[in-house]
Amino acid sequence: MTLAPDITEIIARARADLRMGVPVVISGPEGAALVMAAETVDAQRLADLRALGGKPVLAITARRAETLKARAYDGDLARVILPPDAGLSWVLALADPADDLKTPMKGPLASERDGAADLHRIALQLVKSARLLPAALVLPLTGGAGFAIEHGLTQVAAVTAAPHLMRSSPLHPVVSARLPLDVSEAGRLHIFRPEDGGEEHYAIEIGQPPRDSAVLARLHSACFTGDLMGSLKCDCGPQLRGALAQMGAEGVGVLLYLNQEGRGIGLANKMRAYSLQDQGFDTVEANHRLGFEDDERDFRIGAQILTLMGFSAVRLLTNNPAKIEMMRQNGIDVVERVPLKLGENAHNHAYLATKAAKSGHLL
Repeated sequence: MTLAPDITEIIARARADLRMGVPVVISGPEGAALVMAAETVDAQRLADLRALGGKPVLAITARRAETLKARAYDGDLARVILPPDAGLSWVLALADPADDLKTPMKGPLASERDGAADLHRIALQLVKSARLLPAALVLPLTGGAGFAIEHGLTQVAAVTAAPHLMRSSPLHPVVSARLPLDVSEAGRLHIFRPEDGGEEHYAIEIGQPPRDSAVLARLHSACFTGDLMGSLKCDCGPQLRGALAQMGAEGVGVLLYLNQEGRGIGLANKMRAYSLQDQGFDTVEANHRLGFEDDERDFRIGAQILTLMGFSAVRLLTNNPAKIEMMRQNGIDVVERVPLKLGENAHNHAYLATKAAKSGHLL
């Protein structure tokens, strides 16, 4: 029988549960833990967690721990012990940096240093992949499987889940159809759907580019504010339109529109980063204060789509060397980097300077 969900489907369930504020159980060889996303937990569920006894911690990334001056004994994360009187506001204040400057003193914070952090690491990977703030309440459990069944909670096996959370989900073509565009009437839109229940990704093909030669291509990450709203805080909209215009002028090309908003952290977290930028932090510093890395995008998705479409070599429209390296590591030959320098204005000058200085963009 194949009616039961496999690990990919269980992880998708867990993400959905965490987004709704529902706990999940993560189990491993050395025990199990009850996990709640700090962003979505409410006061009642926090009280219920407390009522179970034990020693709950708030797992945060090392990036967020650095801001909070919390000890990250586990290297990539810190397990901050919840004080006995810590309520929902305390949890949210540690997870969300919105009021860091207003209330900078949140400690002293004590971090757990004994025992393994494997389950906490999986918990953080789950909440990050759910596009939530990277902070999770974690409480060790005895009899995790029975507890999950008793309370109707999704149970995730850590050993099985870990490799799935690290890999890029396989994509499958769904449909393609002719799509006349301003830049070319010979446009075609392809839809690709990941197996893990994540957002679909798109390829806009201009003309009929041959598969046996390098195609003019761009990997464009979705940017609601720039692509649709004409935001002046970034250069995404001009780059999108400029890339399509260049493909239209050449008569052939392929633009991959990847749903990785905000460098892979999601629109809500991107707006949190914007709010931090208004407080004086640059784009990289804002991501770090939120608990994210400089760039959380997965460019392997682009290589996978190009391969599925039959391309093996590209002339890549990009200013980002990381895209070139990731394409080459995943079987796509980048025979030429085609610069795409568009959209600088008074509002995004500092943003572009940061991309060049801290992210290595060739501007």
